[in-house]
Amino acid sequence: MTDTKEIEQQVAEIRALQAKSWPSGLPREITYRLGKKPLSQYVRDEARARPDDPMVHFYGRSLSWGAVDSLSDKFAGLLQSKGVRAGDRVALMMGNCPQFLICFWGIMKLGAVLVPVNPMFKTVELSYQLNDSGAQTLVFQDDLAPLVAQVQAETPVKTLFATGAADMAGEVSPVPLPEGMGAAPAAEGVPRLLEEIELAVPFSGPDCTDLDAVAALNYTGGTTGMPKGCVHTHGDMLFTVAAYCGPAMPEAGAEDVVVNFFPMFWIAGEDLGVLAPVYTGAAVCILHRWDAVGWMAAVSHYGASIVTLLVDNAVEVMRHKEAGNYDLGSLGITSVCSFVKKLNPSFRDEWRALTGSTMVEAAYGMTETNTCDTFTVGFQDDDYDLSQQPVFVGLPVAETDIIIRDFDTGALKPLGETGEICVRSPSVLKSYWNKPEETAHAIRDGWLHTGDIGMLNSKGFVHYLGRRKEMLKVSGMPVFPAELEMLLGRHPAVLGSGVIGRKDDKKGEVPVAFIHLDPAQAGELDADSLQAWCREQMATFKVPEIRLVDSLPMTATGKVKKEELAALLQG
Repeated sequence: MTDTKEIEQQVAEIRALQAKSWPSGLPREITYRLGKKPLSQYVRDEARARPDDPMVHFYGRSLSWGAVDSLSDKFAGLLQSKGVRAGDRVALMMGNCPQFLICFWGIMKLGAVLVPVNPMFKTVELSYQLNDSGAQTLVFQDDLAPLVAQVQAETPVKTLFATGAADMAGEVSPVPLPEGMGAAPAAEGVPRLLEEIELAVPFSGPDCTDLDAVAALNYTGGTTGMPKGCVHTHGDMLFTVAAYCGPAMPEAGAEDVVVNFFPMFWIAGEDLGVLAPVYTGAAVCILHRWDAVGWMAAVSHYGASIVTLLVDNAVEVMRHKEAGNYDLGSLGITSVCSFVKKLNPSFRDEWRALTGSTMVEAAYGMTETNTCDTFTVGFQDDDYDLSQQPVFVGLPVAETDIIIRDFDTGALKPLGETGEICVRSPSVLKSYWNKPEETAHAIRDGWLHTGDIGMLNSKGFVHYLGRRKEMLKVSGMPVFPAELEMLLGRHPAVLGSGVIGRKDDKKGEVPVAFIHLDPAQAGELDADSLQAWCREQMATFKVPEIRLVDSLPMTATGKVKKEELAALLQG
């Protein structure tokens, strides 16, 4: 075990290396734009300063800062009239729409605790999260009414409000509505959210202004058992976007427009579609879900400058037959997440040719840290970031330290060696909700032990190599699926891949890559020729068996379902 003095000595050395590697011209310290206070107070400040400026665009309807401030006051008042007090949990189960934002900021002002719920959940998942969080109030989307009716009796939920996905859309929209959005009938016997807000007496305060007060229970993905509620404070939310926006979008301000389709119940969607626009003062165009034409229309119509995409989405846009019909030249830097398809030089060049914008990997992060722990902006010259050992995730944001430790002993790993990524940051979860043992295991001496494998190189850059439970041992050698997926993503015909392990009597394990090829570029490419390409690109022991598939099983947040690949392997 490494003692505290040794850890702090290495932290100081790493910080010095990272200071030398920091891109020139990007801020290294956090300057809170409107001060250190909850982001709900940023909403209030903007509403006072420019009440009529647009804050939200949604399929032909725009809401001003003043309108959102007023409507969220009314929702806070509505909750208060139903007996909700500071600290009480309020669950939101809906897709992206202005109602989510109105409820979000009302909850924050009241000092209640947000419980975002995935609207794709089934009965067991929904019942578990409502019971675990103790939420007594649930706002849900109309099409989920049968599901809610099935579980309500076995949960603490007493108060329900329902709303339609398209209830706040305009009559005429410059952005096409996704097919089926708002088609569900109104939930029977459940008060209508917008009608109740209209009749409500506004919350008269005092607002929650304590940065240490709990703001949200953001649930993990449940990949290692049932999901855990990460306790995050108002301060966590503020720090996350202030620390990330500084280097990643230093120019962002009131003249900018964000287009967000990432689900706002997901921590990344919360950061990028709810918190960051308020922190920077930018307007946000909300898309109910991903739609390539809708996204292009939104960027073109609103002159959007700030976007985050999956690489998969960017490829769909680049290959879309209507791509030339929309002006995408307003885009600044395009942040992307490499989940299935991986960012590579050819995708970057193609995107630049179409939009004039440069694609950069967004960040390393996780629900436990409120995400966005690193940034990669500033390392794109000559594709420096893409030429590094996979997977390059840049430098930690300000006031965040990352070290690498041995999984079993906790000993510090020297630069260049792999081990467990440990993070120390103001936005690390304060605890797992009602799970003291899991909390004590994850947070030790102020460091979050992530369970992720990573490495710090000689310049202090962070490399992410995947979850420990996914690491394979091939003839005693460690093989990281995330690394193989990144390498496979460099092949021009590979649209996406998922790598898992197969037990082997001689080698212990062998990597198996499930690969989805682009039919337009695959040509005569088959499993044998793709494996031959792999032998040229990677060490022999890393070369995977190839299984070509028509599609990859995906989660709601764009990640490959490895457990379903394992079932395919066994089948």
